[in-house]
Amino acid sequence: MPSVYQNRSGNWECRIRRRGFPVQTATFDTKEEAKDWASTVEGDMVRGRFVDQREAERTTLAEALERYEREVLPRKRHERQEKSVVKTLLRHPISRMMLARVRSKDIAAYAARRQAAGIGPQQIRLDLGLLSHLFNIARREWGLEGLGNPVELVSKPRRPPGRNRRLEPGEEDRLVAAAKEYSSELPAFLVLALETGMRRAELAGLGWDRIDFERRTAHLPDTKTGEPRTVPLSPRALDTLKSLPRRLDGRLWSIGFLDSWTKAFRRTCKRAEIKDLNLHDLRHEATSRFFERGLSIEKVAAITGHKTWAMLRRYTHPRAEDIARELAAKA
Repeated sequence: MPSVYQNRSGNWECRIRRRGFPVQTATFDTKEEAKDWASTVEGDMVRGRFVDQREAERTTLAEALERYEREVLPRKRHERQEKSVVKTLLRHPISRMMLARVRSKDIAAYAARRQAAGIGPQQIRLDLGLLSHLFNIARREWGLEGLGNPVELVSKPRRPPGRNRRLEPGEEDRLVAAAKEYSSELPAFLVLALETGMRRAELAGLGWDRIDFERRTAHLPDTKTGEPRTVPLSPRALDTLKSLPRRLDGRLWSIGFLDSWTKAFRRTCKRAEIKDLNLHDLRHEATSRFFERGLSIEKVAAITGHKTWAMLRRYTHPRAEDIARELAAKA
């Protein structure tokens, strides 16, 4: 029989002693919770499904997150972004719970609290993805084989609808003009973004050793998908690159932080009086322009690095008025 008793702090402790199994102990807020746990554990012992949970009972989510940050994040591509997720989780009360005590309702409450704070669905999905990976790693690699993954039972918020913001007539000229007032590099950065369709990180990380003026290409060894690709350079892109001064460190830009480019772009939009435009929208604009120039799906995908038509389609926004003109021309 399990031993259930109330300790001096007012919590309820449960201890299970059964021949052939290690002693199991746990602490609960109520006597009913302690009895339910004892019933579950003893039932697993009888049915041969028992897995020792003592390690999970002694490890808080905060401790697991810190270990995940030390051992797992350095192996991941978006280490800096996910470190931010870890810091957010460590500030939340859920981090003080024991791993074995975290339930799907606790994960759902965390997601709801983030949503109430105005955090977007995509970021919440990233948070839940990291938590899910942590529980799987703990089960597969940290010796906590009996640990379940409560995140798998939680409904994730729907992905936000894809943006379809295109540059309106005159906005590109205003944007580049305003960028010239901000810095000498930002206008070139914006033009290259529109001419190549590169992601912010890909363009920001370019070095002169990746530019081949003879072949008119830029090689990207490190991309979001993990696969390198080579991007063709238009005449305008080549002229823009040739106008840049050569730096001694081999980089194209003096700005090193990605967030600095984003902040500079926001200030430029404000100066140019352009609303509802973000830096990533330029990748959408570039992709749409590739199709408007008559390039095939295969060629555009080779430039942008998209793996499927479904993903590429999210970046393609043909204007109805342009299609109407094309139909009239062919009539």
